[in-house]
Amino acid sequence: MRLSYFSVSYFLFLKMDNRRSFLNKLSILSASAVAANIFQRVWANDLSAAVTRVADKSAQELAADEDFWYYIQQSYSIAPNFINLNNGGVSPAPKSVADAMKQAYDMSNLGPSYFMWRIVDTGREPLRQRLAALAGCETEELALQRNASEALETVIFGLDFKPGDEIVLCKQDYPHMMNAWKQRERREGLKLIWVDLQLPSEDDDYLVKKYTDVFTANTKLVQLTHLINWTGQKMPVKKIAAEAKKRNIEVLIDGAHSFAHFDFLIKDLNCDYFGTSLHKWLGAPIGTGFLYVKKDKVGKIWPHFSAEDKQKDDIRKFENLGTRPFFIEQCIDKAIDFHEMIGINRKEERLLYLKNYWMNKVKDVPKVKLHTSMKKEYGGAIGMISIEGKKPVELDGFLWTNYHIHTVSVSYENINGVRITPNVYTSLRDLDTLVAGIKKFASG
Repeated sequence: MRLSYFSVSYFLFLKMDNRRSFLNKLSILSASAVAANIFQRVWANDLSAAVTRVADKSAQELAADEDFWYYIQQSYSIAPNFINLNNGGVSPAPKSVADAMKQAYDMSNLGPSYFMWRIVDTGREPLRQRLAALAGCETEELALQRNASEALETVIFGLDFKPGDEIVLCKQDYPHMMNAWKQRERREGLKLIWVDLQLPSEDDDYLVKKYTDVFTANTKLVQLTHLINWTGQKMPVKKIAAEAKKRNIEVLIDGAHSFAHFDFLIKDLNCDYFGTSLHKWLGAPIGTGFLYVKKDKVGKIWPHFSAEDKQKDDIRKFENLGTRPFFIEQCIDKAIDFHEMIGINRKEERLLYLKNYWMNKVKDVPKVKLHTSMKKEYGGAIGMISIEGKKPVELDGFLWTNYHIHTVSVSYENINGVRITPNVYTSLRDLDTLVAGIKKFASG
């Protein structure tokens, strides 16, 4: 198993110490931590064997291989009598990530000013390189952030505009982003142009035209949401970006729900800026994300927190947050390990399979309406459902009260339904329980 940079550094530190000191330091580990490490080897070995066994299977074939996904499910700690189908909000990390974070915290807490800054934080540059390779961008284009909102608002508040400049947005974008732009509108006189989408849609021409119809000579930037978080609609951002570039319009992409969910590289999207969270589909610790800024654009954006003049063209100027939990940040590395072990193609196909599994079982039930496409080109794990004559909050409450299924109800703009989002650890048994609950509610 691959060791992270801080683990190796800590091991070397301990090795240099004498035996008595080493045993004293080792004694701080709790019995539960030691036991966890022993048991981790068991499920990790089983998982490794399962991955080897399916090496020759295509991603589509593997999507329905419950024996394989059983071992993925065992890699997570899941609360008993609780079915989490709101992974669109934030997802749990696999055991390997959670354990690494706890160990990194314990190490940092031994002497924070030494272990946190001189050991743990020295892993940032190797992590930046690894994330950049995964994202498909240059190392000098990626800044570590705490979530997609922080990443995107760094761009939103960091760009210079003048009164009357037009920014194109969508009414189905994420509220944090819309509120940030509305604040600039109120303070500086920007003109916000709103696209209103009728979803779901399986028509690229319609989706692209909704944006191009509002582009003008005064449009300076278009914000695009790669995957609409409310309904799970995948947007043709590459096609819209191509039209924007023809008009010298900059492109900002909200990739909160697309990164590590779909197989793509940032460099292929033709965007200038991209922000994402890593505690959703990558399975990194809560409070992790990154910002991509095209290299020749770094110098034009003001950072949230002040930076030295010499950092003007340095992507690291967006990381001047001060003291923060480095032990969380550095465990992104373990999440990448787990993600790459599964493989993005396998992951994407499984997530689509899970969404389509429950949707196919309820699509013909009287009063049921689905608000998400089942096609790979237009969706992934997130699905939305509504029941004729009922409010979304009623279905949400019914599923929780009667089945302990955690979902989220949405009543926003022209979207009304319950968002249901499985993840790779979700079992078909859980989805069968969901289907039973939906049928019971729709019939009652």
